Order: sequence, then structure tokens, then C-alpha cells
Amino acid sequence: MEMNLQKFAGKTNVFPVLDNQFKIGESKEKATTIADMETFSPTFSNGVETWTPMDMEGWQRALMTAKAITITLNGKRNIGDAGNDYAAGKAFKNGHDAEGYFEWIMPDGTSISWTNAVIDVKNNGGGDSTNVGALEIDVISNGKPTVTPAL
Repeated sequence: MEMNLQKFAGKTNVFPVLDNQFKIGESKEKATTIADMETFSPTFSNGVETWTPMDMEGWQRALMTAKAITITLNGKRNIGDAGNDYAAGKAFKNGHDAEGYFEWIMPDGTSISWTNAVIDVKNNGGGDSTNVGALEIDVISNGKPTVTPAL
């Protein structure tokens, strides 16, 4: 997949983070957006194996052998919103019950999705007494994603 990060959907240079979209649900067909999310942060983890062969005169060689991504979403708990309820409902789940469909649609229209992403709820309604209840989740990749380039 090759993306021109400087040109999203006919626009150039910078773009507002709000142009990213996220969908969650039991399946792609049932997935909806998650209401009231305020921030998101993708974290990429890469497995790199290194070695120092004698024929490289002390210089290290390397090969990337693994990939993972965690997408952190923070916002407000919105009872009654299908996406928000679905994510919050994973708080007390374990094993495969903690998995669900997740899709990240980037500003240029590229879609990255997992059929069985792990939904790790970090905060479900907490905060100061005068705050609106929070919903904070980590969506953890579970296998290779389906990447659909923008048209």
C-alpha cells in the first residue's frame, strides 16, 4: 500500500484529525461510528531482528519481521449510541468475547480493518465528580488487517 500523505482527497498538506473515522461492531455489516470520541492515537510496534555477521565488518544487519498496531480512542461515555455501547460492553469480557470488528477510515479514504480486533476498555464512566463520564479504549490489532486503498 502506498499513500501520498501530503495529498488527502484532493487536499494538500495538513488536515484536521477529525477527518479520521472509526467504526466498531459485531461485524462489518453491523459496525457503526463511536459517538463522542475526542482523541485518537495510533501506536505502531515493529519486531526487528538484528544480527552482526562477520562479513559486514562489524556493521549490523536488520530485518523487520513483525507488525502490530494499537489505536487508542478517548472520549465520553454515551449511553444509547450503538458504537459507544458496543465498545463499553467489552469492559467485562475475556477471550474471543473481547473481540470485535473495527475499521479505521483515513482522511484519504484508505480503510484499515480487523474482523477480530481486541477491544481493551481502559475507562468506562470514570472521572472527577463534575466531569462527563469517560470512555477510553485501546483497539489492538489481532492478525493482519484488511487494507483497502482509497479510490
